[in-house]
Amino acid sequence: MDELLENISEQKFLENYDINSYKRPSVAADIAAFTIRYEEEENYRRCEKNKLSLLLIKRGEFPFKDCWALPGGFVRENETIEECAFRETTEETGIEPSAVMPVGVFSEIDRDPRGRVISNAFVSVITNGVEHTKGGYDASQASWFDIEFDKNYDGLFELKLNNGEIHLSALLKEKSESFGFTKYEIIDSGTLAFDHAAIISSSLKALRRCIGDFDIIFDFLPEKFTLTQLQLVQETVLNVSMLPANFRRKAADYVEVTDDYITGAGHRPAQLYRKKLNCKN
Repeated sequence: MDELLENISEQKFLENYDINSYKRPSVAADIAAFTIRYEEEENYRRCEKNKLSLLLIKRGEFPFKDCWALPGGFVRENETIEECAFRETTEETGIEPSAVMPVGVFSEIDRDPRGRVISNAFVSVITNGVEHTKGGYDASQASWFDIEFDKNYDGLFELKLNNGEIHLSALLKEKSESFGFTKYEIIDSGTLAFDHAAIISSSLKALRRCIGDFDIIFDFLPEKFTLTQLQLVQETVLNVSMLPANFRRKAADYVEVTDDYITGAGHRPAQLYRKKLNCKN
């Protein structure tokens, strides 16, 4: 009886509750989609040079019309934030991500000149259809930008993005770090829209942390790969060089050898590996 009365009371409460009595912020998703692009090296022993690249769109509408930004947009009433991240990436770039990883929430009061907008940031790794980018919906263009992010002599972080024709840059400083999530304060956003320089920086930091722990790293690779390919992915994302022997010792807990080899002109046959099915990641 008490439970029945309780249910009736809650039903009456909900019937009389007006959610529009409270001001509500808009909710958005922004996606930092990364890929690794390859350039052939003249020295066949090294095979190829890797470049970490980020997918950006050129905004076709105000605010920040003609500025470059992350793909993203407002969450619809009938979808989750994750579903919004998939939809917006596909609509604005022509590429459908296979998975997205939450990075953090960006809720500064003045982050969007249109009003109160809370953005949920995601990281995605793109390996298929990389060359088929095209602007769509409210994006006039989509393009891959090679990304660099390093601390300068003044202790500030320089974000540099380059697609061969367009060079973008921003200057930031570390604002806070907690629970493995790093936030940055924008000193100069350059021509990047909104607070996307900060979202990009936090997303890249999250990606580097996961790559260093052998999370996500296999998403950049085919099912079977060489240890050299695996090492090049980690070096590219972390922007460091590693001794092969040290890397192989570290990778041993995460990979297993197969019976297959890769061969090619000028190359010694290299054995292929795959991710361990029972590894912790």
